[in-house]
Amino acid sequence: MSSNVSEVRTGRFLRFWTAQTFSQVGQRFGLLALPVVAIETLDAGSKEVGYLTASLTVCYLLVGLPAGAWVDRWSKRATMIRSAVVRAVVLALIPVLWLSDHLTLTWLYAVGIVVGVASVFFDVAYQSYVPFIVSDDAIEPANARLEASAQISAAGGPAAAGLLLKVVSAPLILAVDAVAYVVCAGFLATVKDSEPSRRQEKSEGVQRPRLANDILAGVQFVVRSPVIRRLCISVGVSNFFATMVMTLTPLLILRELELGTTVMGIVLGVGTLGGLLAAVTLPKVRTRLSAGTVMAGGLLLAGLSMVAFPVAGSLAGEAAALPVALLILGQFGMTWSAVMFNITQVSVRQRACPKDMLARMNASIRFVIWGSMPLAAVVAGWLGSHAGVVTCMWIGVVGSFLTALPILGMDRLIRAEIGPAPTELQNA
Repeated sequence: MSSNVSEVRTGRFLRFWTAQTFSQVGQRFGLLALPVVAIETLDAGSKEVGYLTASLTVCYLLVGLPAGAWVDRWSKRATMIRSAVVRAVVLALIPVLWLSDHLTLTWLYAVGIVVGVASVFFDVAYQSYVPFIVSDDAIEPANARLEASAQISAAGGPAAAGLLLKVVSAPLILAVDAVAYVVCAGFLATVKDSEPSRRQEKSEGVQRPRLANDILAGVQFVVRSPVIRRLCISVGVSNFFATMVMTLTPLLILRELELGTTVMGIVLGVGTLGGLLAAVTLPKVRTRLSAGTVMAGGLLLAGLSMVAFPVAGSLAGEAAALPVALLILGQFGMTWSAVMFNITQVSVRQRACPKDMLARMNASIRFVIWGSMPLAAVVAGWLGSHAGVVTCMWIGVVGSFLTALPILGMDRLIRAEIGPAPTELQNA
């Protein structure tokens, strides 16, 4: 384990880690600021917020699969740099349009789509990049550290944005996103990795098949791998129902409970400290529990924690302290459990897949996982406006408990397909 720890302290990993942290900060500011701009600046309702969420995720359906094939052909580091720059430019348009009195919901949807496309390429490259900067034995510790910074950003980003919203208007908050993405691109430009360059592949006579064949190979790998196929189903169902709940969370806090943007930032920020705790403690947990146990337990506990959201919504009109406490507790438990699951399942996927197919594998899974999110967002918006926000959230909670079913028997499949993890070997 000591070699694994020293490896994630090397300069190239630390620079990549720093870049990822700035990207996460920008993303967290944006996830809070965009719906606030829609709700408070442009007077959006449930349907419009659902459409905005869909605009950020529908791109996985449009370009998700070819993105994986392209990223496997391109430099993953260069892809992340370009994606960060694109997001910086388009997000900087929002405050410009607002200051010139030209900002509309249509512009927000358009920006959401462009940001979504850039995010597809960045995320596929990002999840495929770790095995090129650390060894297989260090993948899980590296993912835990990356997730730790993501959770710090998730904790501090919304809280800071909520406080800033008291001083400046929501559209101006998006300027912070633009700066964060520029810094991210700058750090990525300094990272060195072991990925073969296009020039090196040409000199070695590597011949790439047609794009359609590359895409098909990625899909077939996911379908034929018992481990990755089950993970794909589980995470796809989980994201669908979690998206239903999270799409309506701003409306629950701002409209149903009338708690204000500052409280929303604090609830989301303090609640997600659970994710940081999960990232920090996962290495110790994994020395005692198998990957399958951690993943199944995480999904079940996430569903149980999600119950706090509709329960808090049913307390509208009561003293604010109780619903706020429930929301913080629910967010804390949900992110703690979800992060335990996510770090483990991503590490399993990265170990199970050949390096030259990582991007296609990740893109195929994200096509299913994130492709379900725009549908979930639209469903949430429609149900929220017809059946009510709280009722829609209860549907999301009930559905979330189904996500652990594909994980049953996962340890046996992992041992058969890729062998025990390094932590399991050390404790055998």
